[in-house]
Amino acid sequence: MKMKTPQILMECLLEQGVDTVFGYPGGTILNVYDELELHGYKDKIRHILTAHEQGASHAADGYARATGKVGVCFATSGPGATNLTTGIATAYYDSSPVVFITVNVAENLIGKDSFQEVDITGITMPITKCNYLVRRAEDLADVIREAFAIARSGRPGPVLIDILKNITYEEAEYEYLPPSEHSKHGRLAAMLRRASHDLRTPEPDHGDIDKLLDMIEEAKKPLVLVGGGVIRSRGAVPEFRKFFERLGAPVASTIMGGGACPGNHPLFTGMIGMHGSHASNHAANECDLLIAIGCRFSDRVATDPKTFARQAKIVHIDIDRAEVDKNVQTDHHIIGDARRVLELLNEKLPAHDYPEWKEWVFSHKELPLKKDGILHAHEVLETIQSAAPGAIVATDVGQHQMWAAQYYHFDRPGQLVTSGGFGTMGFGLGAAMGAKMGNPDTPVFLCTGDGCFRMNCHELCTLEHYNIPVIILIFNNHTLGMVRQWQNLLYGQRYSQTDLDRGPDFVKLAEAYGLQGARCGTQEELEAVLKEAVASNKAWVVDCAIDKDAMVHPMVPGGAPVTNFLLD
Repeated sequence: MKMKTPQILMECLLEQGVDTVFGYPGGTILNVYDELELHGYKDKIRHILTAHEQGASHAADGYARATGKVGVCFATSGPGATNLTTGIATAYYDSSPVVFITVNVAENLIGKDSFQEVDITGITMPITKCNYLVRRAEDLADVIREAFAIARSGRPGPVLIDILKNITYEEAEYEYLPPSEHSKHGRLAAMLRRASHDLRTPEPDHGDIDKLLDMIEEAKKPLVLVGGGVIRSRGAVPEFRKFFERLGAPVASTIMGGGACPGNHPLFTGMIGMHGSHASNHAANECDLLIAIGCRFSDRVATDPKTFARQAKIVHIDIDRAEVDKNVQTDHHIIGDARRVLELLNEKLPAHDYPEWKEWVFSHKELPLKKDGILHAHEVLETIQSAAPGAIVATDVGQHQMWAAQYYHFDRPGQLVTSGGFGTMGFGLGAAMGAKMGNPDTPVFLCTGDGCFRMNCHELCTLEHYNIPVIILIFNNHTLGMVRQWQNLLYGQRYSQTDLDRGPDFVKLAEAYGLQGARCGTQEELEAVLKEAVASNKAWVVDCAIDKDAMVHPMVPGGAPVTNFLLD
């Protein structure tokens, strides 16, 4: 049947099971927003109006990470579209499936420097899996279907659809087509085959599986390294846990792998790399077999690629062939979806145990944690854990992010929502909103710094308006903490432009937005506040006063071997 293209867009979103969209309207996308008011779509698809397009992009991303579904974000042309780019890059670097939908100026205005015209497909080409400029009404439905298929398939990631404004006035034929029927639909199937990314996940080479099993048999000191690929792969976590428990080897994690191995598991050594635990980093340095699953070996993990795991045979399991040997040279690799590779390994892997190796790894202890009546970062995380077990924790980027990874026991996929690859300050509040919208029955906390929180704190109005009960904890040290830490250790204590000796008063800011605010200087005060905040089921802003010179321990300087600890 014939429909206006904005209605086709809404019907295609419903085909994909979309129930929530984050966005901000503008002139070119008005026909799409008008359609939300027609045909009952606003009762089927919740639209969350954010304070800024960047907040919408991070919210859609947080929704995707915390639910495993594809997030959706709307924006208008020009600056509306460019305001999404930080969020698109954030999703791209962490393989988060989000479909961004923008509307550009009309066909007759393209290329004329028209008001709010921008080549958003050209701008976002390097930071999307695929993007589209829709010039014909009859193409829209299949473009949307293809975009969702690409976003969620293989190595997930963001896709952008830019629609010319004149198309939003036109009609085209529409027929309901559920995702299960896409491969049977002639025209759409052809589009999928022509897509620049192969949507078919290759079956792992069974010979490669057998070779790894042989390498395991020869190993005396194996170490498993888990990355975000295991989190992104549907159904991989149960297979991963079966694998490492049967192997009986220590397990380290990148920050994006948080939750793949339960944080309190006896085989878990903690995070690895620049702020990795002593156990993880020393294990990487001494192991004779490193099995890395779904990780990129970034500079924050393999701080010195030439010496990383230098005594080990390195095996890399990844769905993306481009990641293999990109940063660290491997001895063997297996290309395939993490879940399928682990399934095949588990079918043949006998039980192993390495008691002497594990005893040596876990003999490397961390510094004792302070308990002196002053509020410390680890006490904030401990209090969250006890106040709301199983809560989702979103973070911004910096010291608080590393502390969250070190001291909070993440036990499942999607429980940690953080910007690992792009390191986006200002990510946290939008991401926490999205995570809460996708998980209404699970407590959601945002751990942020006073520097990060300033960047997108205007989204407090979104929390208040939609009654999104996110509890925000500001690790307030009145400085850009991680930058100050580097200046302290590496720049002769020259603290150039890192002091945040200025407003706002975060408690008053919360109250100005109609939210609850509190200030805490001890763990006892924080325990009382969080008890009340969790029970209230409302949004709170909690200003946690921590030491200006508190540091993230351990720390390895960039470019140095992972056992060259600056702080010990």
